[in-house]
Amino acid sequence: MKSFSQQLQESLTDRQSQGLYRHRKTTTTAQDTEIEVNGKLLINFCGNDYLGLANHPEVLSACKQGVDLYGVGSGASHLVVGHSHAHQALEEELADFTGRSRVLLFSSGYIANVGVLTALANKKDCVFEDKLNHASLLDGGLFSGAVFKRYPHLDIAKLADALKKKQKSENTFIVSDGVFSMDGDCAKLPRLIDVAKNYNSQLMLDDAHGFGVLGRSGGGLVEHYQNSGHIINEQNLPILVGTLGKSFGTQGAFIAGSEELIESLIQYCRPYIYTTAMSPAIAEASRTSLKLIQKENWRREKLQTLIKSFRTRCKALGFTLTNSMTPIQGLLFGDAHKSLKASQILEKDNIFVTAIRPPTVPQGTARLRITFSANHTQDQLDLLITALEKVQPLISEEASNVAG
Repeated sequence: MKSFSQQLQESLTDRQSQGLYRHRKTTTTAQDTEIEVNGKLLINFCGNDYLGLANHPEVLSACKQGVDLYGVGSGASHLVVGHSHAHQALEEELADFTGRSRVLLFSSGYIANVGVLTALANKKDCVFEDKLNHASLLDGGLFSGAVFKRYPHLDIAKLADALKKKQKSENTFIVSDGVFSMDGDCAKLPRLIDVAKNYNSQLMLDDAHGFGVLGRSGGGLVEHYQNSGHIINEQNLPILVGTLGKSFGTQGAFIAGSEELIESLIQYCRPYIYTTAMSPAIAEASRTSLKLIQKENWRREKLQTLIKSFRTRCKALGFTLTNSMTPIQGLLFGDAHKSLKASQILEKDNIFVTAIRPPTVPQGTARLRITFSANHTQDQLDLLITALEKVQPLISEEASNVAG
């Protein structure tokens, strides 16, 4: 009989042979468009610091002031003695930003999504999720014990059909990403709202990658559609999730909704109740990030300029990209080994882009996940395109294999 260690080693060897093995790389500089990785200075095209705020001097100053005022750690969970004035102020400011009655802070997006779904749904309920939702949403639905169904990506007709045929339940939840983290495309929010209304369902949207990037003042997918004349509020979108670790450049997450929703989570959400609160200094930094997000629209405009230029030039090179006008641009290879090789070729040219492979993305859709920051320059984009020209033969080889 094989020992436990032998079983683990065989599993690791199998993963490595499939080109799916994951490795950590160590950075020794602050997050920016240029970072030192394993001792080498690289242009960073794979982070989530979309607005370039992670190393912004005003955000750094606010964090330092927070340390001086509150110390480093919060010291406890929110319900013991860890809920500081900084947390309270940030929650109130985020509630105003999102147009919701209240906001509740969480230590991470994963904890927020798992916590909300396990607190609100149970075995008497049904949860319907987009097939390409983030793992935290999928795990939350599974962990809740509810009847769990996945519908094809962005296929609202299939979702409606599944809702029509569903078994009788106490509550039904429809759950979707706002901007999908690997493809960069967006949920069809107005249609989701209509379906939720027609089938008496509660809609939950995780707009982790939309906040800061979409909308005139960075209000995310909700503001994007509101600018087009749609009415979206906490009645037809009762559960709104955002994170602070992307466009905010800090850390943590939040749930925005009604008074009843937030109070229920405080009472029943175990991952909230039993987790140490985020550092108050991070909360202070996030308050400054929120101000910058709302007043500096040039950051969103700069992103769109970079994205449009990138997509035009990739199309000329014959690359296949995911359908995205957000900072997340998936350059598809299909094969995991080729994606990994492409990442390694780019790194030789001092371009840092990670290969994304199954199970993070579906089989046959391995890719380079290229992301943009408002701090990227045109020269850096030029260097990226020049480096991508060297991986073009891998795409041609893949197309030949498919044709053959």
